[in-house]
Amino acid sequence: MGIAAMILGIISLVAFIILLIPLPLSVPPSGIVVYLAIVSSVSVVGLILGIVALVKSKPNKRMAIAGVVMCSLGIIISTVGWFIVVGGREGQDWGPFWSPDGARIAFVSDRDGNSEIYVMDADGSNQQRLTDNPADDWFGNMPDSCSWSPDGTRIAFTSMRDGNWDIYVMDADGTNQQRLTVNPAGDSDPSWSPDSTRIAFTSNRDGNEEIYVMDANGSNQQRLTNNPAIDRDPSWSPDGTRIAFTSERDRNGGIYVMAVDGSNQQRLTSDLANGEEPSWSPDGTRIAFVSDRDGEAEIYVMDANGSNQQRLTYNPTMEDRGPSWSPDSSRIVFSSQRKQDGWNSRIYVMAADGSNQQRLTTRPVVEGDASSSP
Repeated sequence: MGIAAMILGIISLVAFIILLIPLPLSVPPSGIVVYLAIVSSVSVVGLILGIVALVKSKPNKRMAIAGVVMCSLGIIISTVGWFIVVGGREGQDWGPFWSPDGARIAFVSDRDGNSEIYVMDADGSNQQRLTDNPADDWFGNMPDSCSWSPDGTRIAFTSMRDGNWDIYVMDADGTNQQRLTVNPAGDSDPSWSPDSTRIAFTSNRDGNEEIYVMDANGSNQQRLTNNPAIDRDPSWSPDGTRIAFTSERDRNGGIYVMAVDGSNQQRLTSDLANGEEPSWSPDGTRIAFVSDRDGEAEIYVMDANGSNQQRLTYNPTMEDRGPSWSPDSSRIVFSSQRKQDGWNSRIYVMAADGSNQQRLTTRPVVEGDASSSP
């Protein structure tokens, strides 16, 4: 047991040295946490074996003592690493959505302790919180948790404030917050019709996630898709005739499109190349989406018929998600987790061809200083 403890102690220290030198430069927090968990587990097992060896007065006591010391160091170092990687993370910003006048961007942030809806000017300045609720105004890991109405007057969003995930709506200044869906299942991913009279959304009320539509006041809720696989992430076309969405009905999750009554469902992305989170450009010619076909979740764009698919972002360590077009279709805002931001999710903007990527949010805004610019 003493020898085993010694061996595990050596493994713990060597593993941490490997972690300490190269990995933080290239591996995202999720990978580092997994690595720390492995080091910690090895250290705990080695520590137990070493203590048992000492208590039972087994041979190789020196090795057992050395193993106990090294495994203890492994546990301590792993714990410190955990707090550095996880505990040191700042508030996250994600789920951006451009206002129809192009002047502002709504987004989700947990900088004040829980997920709330914020708004900022299109250059990242004048960041202000619109919702203030102890529950999360956001659904799970879905980036499309808020959506600005095309007439510019309202913002639809997802919230847990009444005990389960439902769709809410508020005026663009955060006032007059109202619940639209009342269902024990989860409702999320609101997307406005171009005339601001209807909202498409995702719901699992019938056993799995499907695309639904309702009037802007929450009435007349109807299911559009009916498939054993998951359908989610609706995005209305600018001419109001079609809805793009994500479906997992084929070999890989892909981008589909259908008529607004749910008919004529067609796949746009190849069954060999997945896609999700579609966002239709305001000029109707292109659809931005997310795919991990090249290893990591990145922003792509394609023509509205699925042709000419092109990659826009190249972020090798984490994820780029939640694309949303500017009203003139010249820029795309999105959330990204990048090494230079400590892998905290931040809001970025880029030209429609992927060039000129700029960060709009940085550290959390200090309470009482909502006008702070990044």
